[in-house]
Amino acid sequence: MKENIETLTLPVLGMTCASCASSVESMVGAQEGVDHAEVNYATQSVKVTFDKDKIQVLDMQKALQSVGYDLILEQEGAKEKQEAVQQNNYQQLKKRMIASSILALPVVIIGMFFMHMPNGNYYMMALTAPILFIFGKSFFVNAWKQAQHGRANMDTLVALSTGIAFLFSVFNTFYPEFWYSRGLEPHVYFEAAAVVIVFIMLGKLLEEKAKSNTSSAIKKLMGLQPKTVLLVTEQGEKEIPIAEVSIGDQLMVRSGEKIPVDGVVYQGNSYVDESMITGEPVAVAKAEGDQVFAGTINQKGTFRFKAEKVGGATMLAQIIKLVQDAQGSKAPVQKLVDKIAGIFVPLVMLIAVLTLGAWLLLGGEHAFTHGLLAMVTVLVIACPCALGLATPTAIMVGIGKGAETGVLIKNAEALELGYKVNAVILDKTGTITEGKPAVTTLEWATDLPKSKEALAKVLMALEYASEHPLAEAIVRHLKEEGAGTVALSQFESLTGKGVEGVVDGVKYWAGSHKVLKDQNIPVSASLASKVLSLQEKAQTVIYLADATQVLAIVAIADQVKSGSAKAVAALKAQGIAVYMLTGDNQHTAASVALQAGIDHYKADVLPSDKADFVKELQKQGKVVAMVGDGINDSQALAQADVSIAMGKGSDIAIDVASITLVSSDLQQVPRALKLSKQTVRTIRQNLFWAFIYNLIGIPIAAGLLYPFNGFLLNPMIAGAAMALSSVSVVGNSLRLKLSNLS
Repeated sequence: MKENIETLTLPVLGMTCASCASSVESMVGAQEGVDHAEVNYATQSVKVTFDKDKIQVLDMQKALQSVGYDLILEQEGAKEKQEAVQQNNYQQLKKRMIASSILALPVVIIGMFFMHMPNGNYYMMALTAPILFIFGKSFFVNAWKQAQHGRANMDTLVALSTGIAFLFSVFNTFYPEFWYSRGLEPHVYFEAAAVVIVFIMLGKLLEEKAKSNTSSAIKKLMGLQPKTVLLVTEQGEKEIPIAEVSIGDQLMVRSGEKIPVDGVVYQGNSYVDESMITGEPVAVAKAEGDQVFAGTINQKGTFRFKAEKVGGATMLAQIIKLVQDAQGSKAPVQKLVDKIAGIFVPLVMLIAVLTLGAWLLLGGEHAFTHGLLAMVTVLVIACPCALGLATPTAIMVGIGKGAETGVLIKNAEALELGYKVNAVILDKTGTITEGKPAVTTLEWATDLPKSKEALAKVLMALEYASEHPLAEAIVRHLKEEGAGTVALSQFESLTGKGVEGVVDGVKYWAGSHKVLKDQNIPVSASLASKVLSLQEKAQTVIYLADATQVLAIVAIADQVKSGSAKAVAALKAQGIAVYMLTGDNQHTAASVALQAGIDHYKADVLPSDKADFVKELQKQGKVVAMVGDGINDSQALAQADVSIAMGKGSDIAIDVASITLVSSDLQQVPRALKLSKQTVRTIRQNLFWAFIYNLIGIPIAAGLLYPFNGFLLNPMIAGAAMALSSVSVVGNSLRLKLSNLS
């Protein structure tokens, strides 16, 4: 690449719809020196490749500012600044909408029920003016900026219809005799103008709310890395900022601390929680020569390791980058309203002008009066109130319906895409399974030297003293069974094998098969048979033994949730392909897949492999939903078309996901997809009626029936019809509340 060619990704301010993204892209792309511009509406940014000798980013910023948008040029802290601006915009918009609503209420009451009260028109005018020209000023400013560049969008139609309705009403308020002298009633349309502004603001408020929380997941991922580290020097340990760590530095990690960078252990041993990478709940034993990764958590014990990857090269940094890339690569949802608005807005303006022209040419005696009246009626009746409400009302009700059933939907995109999903990927641990090891079987030998109660106390004492992660599951189970404990006169941890302890002069062992092998302790035929059966089900077996025999076996597994198999069956019944991905081994994966009824699964999968698998399915033309609960799922969740997190999962998975299942019950997944289908159907019905209404209303407003029966639609009736269309859209959306998701 030439030295003067540069590629930058810059945050964009002021985009409120998919057509805005298109406008920004074409405006930046049209500048001389810009080779390529690509806007991503989901991340509110533009990726631009340009020749530095021909154009500077400042020139691009000025070009966008001229049409009502802006760029953040600072590379340092740009995202934080964008978030602050978005949050401020949301708060300001909320205040303006509340103020407009307060003023609009009396206008509607007077206009609908007390239209003949003394000075009523003056009261309505005084209340409507600030709604339009103070709180709704942005519609007029944006429309003007678009017009200067020969463009039109929904703001143009809102500004034109409400502005003309207001000015027309002002004229009728001050000069009613103009119409009286021509035998016509001077009606006003202040309430129509006020209500339109309030409803359109509500739609924009919902969009702004969704945009204000875009990068909290990235922030939380970054928070997994500690700010300082303990550097091992000849003089001892020294605390330094993580930014100063170099490859080859010797670092120390104490119990409970996060590992700062990727490296290899050279002294000490411990157990490390690597669930952010593998998704598996059991901590991994680490000893000399083992690899450790940034962001993972040291459980028990202190160790030293040598830094191998630092900064952007660590696995955590790669996960953060992949999540950012996946979020950024999502194509913006081209909402039907925004697509059609590009044609609808100029078409309505053209019809309004043609209406006036036709009346002036063919109207006869009252040509100008009737033509002006008809033009205003066209703009009032075509006002995009029903159109603007069609999507947000259905989405609001759909999101509310989901919340009632424990399905929390974060944004409209998830609802719009959910009905298209034909492939669902499930994480294993915490999604299909419970997510934590639990005792499934405690089997005692037939010939015991002591009572089961006495030996249960021995097992409790040994496991309570053990540092192994599985020991907690055994202790929890024994406590639930009401077992007590005894004092150990001697205790030793056998790394990688188990534990050894002495009670009342008798030596006992608890651990894996390696302990039995080292001590030459036999296993009875009946227990050996049981062990084989449990291992075939991918369960981990712990042995309790004395010097002569195995006294008991304890089977531990991450159990499949009771509703998982039903959920998989329900998804298959909807014609959706189901896949399982896990960082666990092949044997365990096969066992869980069999229990859940899943035909396609992959084991030993890393976080990046999950995201790659999502991309692979997307390349095949599938619309993919990813269901997960851990940090290791965050890349795949960000890459998927629809991302679903378990409510009991990690904060990062929940932040990245567009849908959260409060109960962590997998059976909510088919319900969420069904809700999407019903919501999209409602949106389409709303849009159909909004456009049918305009298709019928606009020609009548233009005066199509006048030559046949002398009927000319009164703008006030047009305003009422517009309000009625809005009511019908809201009413249709509310029907979603009655829908059945089971």
